[in-house]
Amino acid sequence: MSVVDGPVPKHRQLREILLSLIDSELMPDAPIPSERDLVTRYNVSRATVREAVGRLVSEGRLYRVRGKGTFVAAPRVESQLHLASFTEDMRRRGHKPSTIVLGADVSVPPPPARAALGLTTTDRAYRIERLRSADGAPMAHEVSWLPAGPLPGLLEHDLSGSVYSILARDYGRLLDSASQTVWAEGADPLRARLLRVPPAAPLLVFRRTSYAAGRPMEHVTSWYRADRYQVHMKLDRTSSTGPSHAAHRN
Repeated sequence: MSVVDGPVPKHRQLREILLSLIDSELMPDAPIPSERDLVTRYNVSRATVREAVGRLVSEGRLYRVRGKGTFVAAPRVESQLHLASFTEDMRRRGHKPSTIVLGADVSVPPPPARAALGLTTTDRAYRIERLRSADGAPMAHEVSWLPAGPLPGLLEHDLSGSVYSILARDYGRLLDSASQTVWAEGADPLRARLLRVPPAAPLLVFRRTSYAAGRPMEHVTSWYRADRYQVHMKLDRTSSTGPSHAAHRN
């Protein structure tokens, strides 16, 4: 392929050439040719190269590392709007899920979690902190709170898989509904290190309370890498409540 004079702007032609390279030759995290190489190879200006590359960066197909160059971005995992475990959903989409349990204990939860779970100031809850990955790449940092009273011995289970499955199988608590809020924020030093992103890199934050037969059983906050995770929504004009949003979780 080459860039030629014509009705299609050169930066658009170069963008298509780079997309072809990304899809057929270059692996995720591989560097693309340098700006100088692209100028020489396709006989275009630096402005054309910067425009084409900048568009692909903004589209999430490429990413820049200061002082090192521009690299191919890994495909984003897409979340559909449904209540499903992270483990089950990743497997269904052909990805290999894995989890590292960073901490698990029982204590008095902070006020937001206590209110969400309907607990008193003396009730105790399980705090489970985990790092979730897909195909070996860190995807999300999660902090979950679950009421200790109805779930005796929860911390004795293997928490590196689906907690949802444990709740259903061992406690008869099938999570069947949830309310969730989503916002964006920059990665703080802790999450930048855990998720292997630069400080202040964009994250999608999900805060959700899940219910089993109307009783709150989980309050979780998850920080997802925005460069490897996206959300798909279907909007229905006839819905009175609008779309509920449930992304990958336990």
